[in-house]
Amino acid sequence: MDTFFEFFSFADPNIRYVVIGSLLLTGSSAIVGSFTFLKKKALVGDAVAHSVLPGVCLSFILYGEKNPIILILGAFATGWLSLILIDIISSSSKIKEDTAIGLILSVFFGIGIFMLTIIQKSGNAAQTGLDQILFGKAASLVGNDLIAFAVIAAILIVSVWFFFKEFTLLAFDEDFASTIGLPVRGIELLLTTLTVLAVVIGIQAVGVVLMAAMLITPAAAARFWTEKITTMVWLAAIFGAFSGLAGAYISYVAPSMPTGPWIVVVISTIAFVSFFMAPKRGILYRLNNQRRIKKQINDENILKALYQLGEEEKNFFEKRTMAEILTKRKFVPAALKTGLRRLKREGYLKNQNGYWSFTKAGKHKGQRTVKLHRLWELYLTQYLHIAPDHVHDDADTIEHILTPELEARLEKLLNYPTLDPHQSEIPYR
Repeated sequence: MDTFFEFFSFADPNIRYVVIGSLLLTGSSAIVGSFTFLKKKALVGDAVAHSVLPGVCLSFILYGEKNPIILILGAFATGWLSLILIDIISSSSKIKEDTAIGLILSVFFGIGIFMLTIIQKSGNAAQTGLDQILFGKAASLVGNDLIAFAVIAAILIVSVWFFFKEFTLLAFDEDFASTIGLPVRGIELLLTTLTVLAVVIGIQAVGVVLMAAMLITPAAAARFWTEKITTMVWLAAIFGAFSGLAGAYISYVAPSMPTGPWIVVVISTIAFVSFFMAPKRGILYRLNNQRRIKKQINDENILKALYQLGEEEKNFFEKRTMAEILTKRKFVPAALKTGLRRLKREGYLKNQNGYWSFTKAGKHKGQRTVKLHRLWELYLTQYLHIAPDHVHDDADTIEHILTPELEARLEKLLNYPTLDPHQSEIPYR
């Protein structure tokens, strides 16, 4: 607990440098990365992150020192060049974009490793620690680094603030943006430049290998929680900033563990939790929703079978055994038994000595399912000109998902018909 208060008091200048640097890096890169993610160009961040290495090495060779401004300028130059080359290759040849990204990534990173090896063997004492740019070392951040980080982060945030609408249009509908007169090419170039800046800002803290994760992962995690882009961008920034703070704290508590990889571990954990737990888009929600729909279909099919038996015998409230229901429609016996019990609990069926019968609500629900089935069959034959003997399976699926609004529109469109294509009565209440 003492360590916790010591860290979050921010009394130690080194702690302040690491925390502020991590927050600037993770928050600003997540904001820009949201638009890269929405444009489905997640691999672009990876390509840029690896392509900045030769720029950093070339800047060091030319300048002879590890000046953060010079290194950032060099990283920006090669990162930006890599994106331009990817665009040229994919637009002017038959090579697909993902192949061009892989090609540029490997070529630039290979050149960077080659130049880094030459620098390490040059005997220049100033090159000590330059190899840390591969995996980053947030603990080495100093005041000058923070000034550079703050300037670039401000450029990123202000640019996104002013061009939020244009970036949103570009991410979701580039053709529409073009038709309303937006300079799509210029906006795309601006977003590319901001993406490169976002990567460049983080290479010293997280490293070229892990920086792509900081660009895309917060946006991917945020996407699971919302449908609104404004909320998504805010969530991505919060997730990124939290991972930066948490990574800095963990590396402070366990000094042998570097900050950059821990930041990536934390944001990856947030992404995995979002992937499984997020409402509406998470895996658990979808599995639960599929299970609910499966139960609904099973139950409605049971009610439909009972209604059809009632139609045949002109007695909808006759007591039926499970064997009689199985003669009308195939069910897995266990699913039928479970469905019958569930329908009894919900008030749609009654059970007396193993015999099942409708309640009034159950009869209405079974009647509606049959009505929707026959209306849809009629719609398919009248409007899509499908033969009557080919419409049953489609209607058997669609009857479970038609809403009352669609039901009313369908009735009106078909002029309230009384018979389906097989001359069976369409039952109305």
